[in-house]
Amino acid sequence: MVTNDPTESGQPQPKLPTLKLWLGAHELVTEIARMPIEHQVGMMWRTNMAEMEGMIFIFEEPGRRSFWMRNTLVPLDIAYIAADGTLLEVHAAQPRNETPLPSESDRIQFVLETRQGWFQRNNVKPGMVVRTEKGSLLETFFRRK
Repeated sequence: MVTNDPTESGQPQPKLPTLKLWLGAHELVTEIARMPIEHQVGMMWRTNMAEMEGMIFIFEEPGRRSFWMRNTLVPLDIAYIAADGTLLEVHAAQPRNETPLPSESDRIQFVLETRQGWFQRNNVKPGMVVRTEKGSLLETFFRRK
């Protein structure tokens, strides 16, 4: 069956533009997923992610978020981040598991995916603030022109 659904294509989305993020002293090079289709496909069909790489999902407004691992082949940590950049929650996600991992908070404006165990290996915990080479997450992604 031929489908136009990019989540079922078997093909990863092309590498997205990147930005450096800092969590404590740790620097991650993260792909930026801003558009709904980029959110939908995310890390699907990718076969690897380097230790210091990630993907950040940007949402227009804070809210409750829920991610799953449909067609995602790499074990990931899914971090839910408030509008002010505060890391609120980290969830371990297993490849191809379609069980939703909902956020407990309704203040989530950013979601960061990393290799599973990255937060633990790097002693990055809820309460820490994520920043970019351009400042806060809000300044970076929603700066008024």
